[in-house]
Amino acid sequence: MQFQEILLANFCSRLFLEFGRYGKNRNRACIQSLANPVYTRSMSSNLIALEDLGGVKKPNTCLMGLDLGSKTIGIAVSDTRLVVASPRETLARKKFSLDAQYLVQMVEKEIVFAFIVGMPLNMDGSEGRRAQSTRSFIRNMAPLTKIPFVLWDESLSSFAADQAMIEADLSRRKRAEKIDAIAAAIILQGALDRIQAEQLL
Repeated sequence: MQFQEILLANFCSRLFLEFGRYGKNRNRACIQSLANPVYTRSMSSNLIALEDLGGVKKPNTCLMGLDLGSKTIGIAVSDTRLVVASPRETLARKKFSLDAQYLVQMVEKEIVFAFIVGMPLNMDGSEGRRAQSTRSFIRNMAPLTKIPFVLWDESLSSFAADQAMIEADLSRRKRAEKIDAIAAAIILQGALDRIQAEQLL
């Protein structure tokens, strides 16, 4: 591992702790929206709560984190012990069918049992246009895979990712290449930390 990558990994670990503290209360908004009858009526069959992952977990499988952007999709993957999230890659978005096909292939390759998807809540916890776009993406994925999705507040994940790469002294070009995958890892790590803290699996 290169020295810059070691610095980045160490700083990301600290960010995961700080971001986790900030996001703990805000993620209740995602959880509450799942319990809200208004959301439940329009909920896709492939959208579940974090607490329900135990019903779909299989041995030696992992979680995949997604940071859905308008031009890219950041992808991260956990270990099979569900302790550590690692940035995997940034997918340049083309059209939905091609993006979905690539993700389904990655699911099979990485042996994934569920997606943790960043939910772009507003600072007051409400949902805007980007949040609705995320829900639409999840609905459209339903016919293509049986893998369920879990929503997780993504607020400030891109900012945290950028700060991690600045401290690791990555160039602007390399930061642009890696930021979405690292943001996906921060989103996924937040979910993993809660799974471990509350022994959900």
